[in-house]
Amino acid sequence: MEDVIALLPDHVANQIAAGEVVQRPASVVKELLENAIDAKAARIQLIIKEAGKQLIQVVDDGMGMSATDARLAFERHATSKIKQSDDLFALHTKGFRGEALASIAAVAQVEMHTKRQEDELATKIKIGGGEIKSQELLVAPVGTSMSVSNLFFNVPARRNFLKSNTVELRHIIDEFHRVAIAHPDISFSMLQGSTELFDLPAANLRRRLTHIFGVKLDDKLVPVEEQTTVSGIRGFVMKPEAAKRSRGMQFFFVNNRFVKSSFLHHAIMTAYEGLLHDGCYPGYFLFFELEPHTIDINIHPTKTEVKFENEQSLFAILRSSVKHSLGMFQVAPTLDFERDPNLDVSYAKVEQSVQSPKIEVDRDFNPFQEKTTHSFSSKISPQWESLYQEIGSTESTTISLLGAMDTPPANVSQKIFQLMNRYLVSSTGAALLLIDQERAHERVLYELFLSNITHSSTSSQQLLFPIQIELNAMQKALYTEYVSLLTEVGFRLGDLKDDHVEVVGIPSICSENKAIKVFENLFETLANEHPEDSFSQTDLVAKSLARTLSIKRGKHLEIEEQQQLINDLFACKETQLSPFNRQIFISLSKEELEKKFN
Repeated sequence: MEDVIALLPDHVANQIAAGEVVQRPASVVKELLENAIDAKAARIQLIIKEAGKQLIQVVDDGMGMSATDARLAFERHATSKIKQSDDLFALHTKGFRGEALASIAAVAQVEMHTKRQEDELATKIKIGGGEIKSQELLVAPVGTSMSVSNLFFNVPARRNFLKSNTVELRHIIDEFHRVAIAHPDISFSMLQGSTELFDLPAANLRRRLTHIFGVKLDDKLVPVEEQTTVSGIRGFVMKPEAAKRSRGMQFFFVNNRFVKSSFLHHAIMTAYEGLLHDGCYPGYFLFFELEPHTIDINIHPTKTEVKFENEQSLFAILRSSVKHSLGMFQVAPTLDFERDPNLDVSYAKVEQSVQSPKIEVDRDFNPFQEKTTHSFSSKISPQWESLYQEIGSTESTTISLLGAMDTPPANVSQKIFQLMNRYLVSSTGAALLLIDQERAHERVLYELFLSNITHSSTSSQQLLFPIQIELNAMQKALYTEYVSLLTEVGFRLGDLKDDHVEVVGIPSICSENKAIKVFENLFETLANEHPEDSFSQTDLVAKSLARTLSIKRGKHLEIEEQQQLINDLFACKETQLSPFNRQIFISLSKEELEKKFN
């Protein structure tokens, strides 16, 4: 029997290695940007075409390479970062394995220009499919320019798995953000074709964040700084009121390297306990300074996963540091014994709008008529009113509850009432229904928007005074693709000028004071969810609008509004689940209720 085991050719081995290192254009961007940082560049420029499928080019003013080093850089496991295995636990650079350039060159056409300060001429190398095509001298500035063209040109099956340009561009921007935030002292710029998406001057961390995400972020940041024998922690967390329902703006950096860690995220969530609405996540930009020998980053080719030697200590330090910062800047609740509790606003009324006081006049009042004993009427005594307000109820709830007594008030529906400004209580047959008003309205709006988009029947209302909305670089990239979908939803938009877009009309169901919030939430959803086909895009937009415009918990509803919401809910195609797969209502049968009293 013949031998069956054989050594793989180098170009095949490199293509296999590229399968883990180079997953998409964003993977190439990450590796090239990190190489430029390791070369001690002060300014780095990223140029992409067709979302990186056609071209990815990184130009830096770093220290460059000699002709020999330039050629060796594309060999597998060729690196200047480590000499022996112990060096893996004393790393201060981004790359160290020597796999990145070899893997990239195996699945793309690469051209590199590089020059050191002491050299008269630069070195130019061309590589295609892992084979060096040419090497020559040319005139070029100090630093390195790396161009990667036609990614996966020799692996068409891999190229077919790439997503749309919009999705791939968003992945590239994500990688650009991670590197740019980690190194605010370096100047970065990014061009998509001829369009400049970012121009970030060297600055401190706070300025870098506002340059990337917009000036509005500045007021939402709470600084965090702690120095212990285990770790140094610095950076920012965002105020609880800025928390979002999606996990955007969450960045951990260990020794200036972006990492993902559910363990550290759990510590953050613990620190925010009691400060966030259900389903909301805080934003954070936190940097950890640890001794290299106490962490292991060599557990995945992308180097975004890390193991910590002192996990429990790090968890406790992070949690206490964030809680301390929130308390120092009066974000977290504190004990104040000099505070007048009579001035506090109950949680049930926080989101309610301020209403003008109403004056009621009893035109039948006769001061000369003898007083008689009052019985229950449609008016509720102040004692009953205050009692039900204390448990989060409203006048309509009070009336409905009293309506169950022997002498019900006149002209008041007894079939439905609102409980705790959160649930609608109704009955059907022999069962009791408890309906979550927010989830019910989300379902109603979701199906309404889907239907309107499908049939192009959305109505708009013209704004008397157009609204100017500022867009950051990510939002501008999204706007170009989704402007037609926004129009179908009911928005009427002007031209995108500089960093602003003018809104001249909004969906008829949207109030003017919510227009900016709708836009912000919509773009945040699109940026984080990465919808691919037209159906998923429409679905995502409908969900985002439904979530933003729905009636919130804590909102008082009049009897007519309660009844209308229930009617609209049970007219939907799906009544059990909200658009986000959450139970809308529960029902209790007569038997189940009787068991409660056994």
